[in-house]
Amino acid sequence: MTKSNGAAGAPRRDTDPVIANVDVVLPFQLEQSGFRGRLVRLGPGLDEILNRHAYPAPVAQLLAETIVHAAALAANLKYDGIFTLQTKGDGPVAYTVADVTSVGDLRGYARFDGDRLTEQQSHKGFLPDLGSLLGSGYLAFTVDQGEHTERYQGIVELRGSGLSDAVRHYFRQSEQVATGIKAMAGKDADGKWVGGAVLLQALPPDDVALAADHQAGSREEDWNRAMILLDTVTEKELLDRTLPADVLAYRLFHEEGLRLFDRRELRPGCRCSRERVVNALQSIRREELDDMRVDGKVVVTCEFCNSAYAFDDADLDTVYGGAAF
Repeated sequence: MTKSNGAAGAPRRDTDPVIANVDVVLPFQLEQSGFRGRLVRLGPGLDEILNRHAYPAPVAQLLAETIVHAAALAANLKYDGIFTLQTKGDGPVAYTVADVTSVGDLRGYARFDGDRLTEQQSHKGFLPDLGSLLGSGYLAFTVDQGEHTERYQGIVELRGSGLSDAVRHYFRQSEQVATGIKAMAGKDADGKWVGGAVLLQALPPDDVALAADHQAGSREEDWNRAMILLDTVTEKELLDRTLPADVLAYRLFHEEGLRLFDRRELRPGCRCSRERVVNALQSIRREELDDMRVDGKVVVTCEFCNSAYAFDDADLDTVYGGAAF
């Protein structure tokens, strides 16, 4: 990584506030303790993904939070492929899924039962937490780096009232890595979706001198102090697109020897294509496609981006005849 700011002095301010503040991940490290972190700020990209579907408010909120968490977690990994974060349960929301490619393409989707959701919302004291929306289920992390590599997946039972609780539970149970995360999503004054997250991890020091300087007691004190600082970040700060990400990081951790690295851009990007749909259709017998016909054409709609791919009979002749399409 290239160092963009050291611990000394306030961080620089980019001249373009849109580029500087939204749809970015800002990696950082706390030099005094060796803890590493990621600060995520999402804006137009998140809004575009959510507005591709007419989600009820609680479902949109849960999916927004899934996407924000996925962006933060993916940025904390070294991989060449796709990172996927999924929640799945037996409640009115069957699942939410968000994935992030190693080049920063981001997408998300939620499936829900509208009737069950309406019934759930009618209950006195309804709160749109994980239990009410997802019921009993699990949280899954998946890293897929292609057909010639081993696919990694970690699964843990959903715990807590919010997604951040479930993520912390995952790291305690599966990775046994001290992890702090604060993530939020909502709509701004213009009715646009925005999201933000700060993730911090206490990885074992890989430098002998650093390890010697941080004995168990000292390291625990460092971690407790970092968590106190993380807990001070407010919803307004996380969701304020006019507050530069580096300024927020400096505001939180400047006394910890903050070191900032080059920010990475995120953008909405779906991997669907007509070619992929053709390949999927070829795995289905042609006579089984009648239920997919709309006005005489077979229509396949991408769950993520809502793009529709239509095939008339001549197209299907080509698909099932094996000719190039």
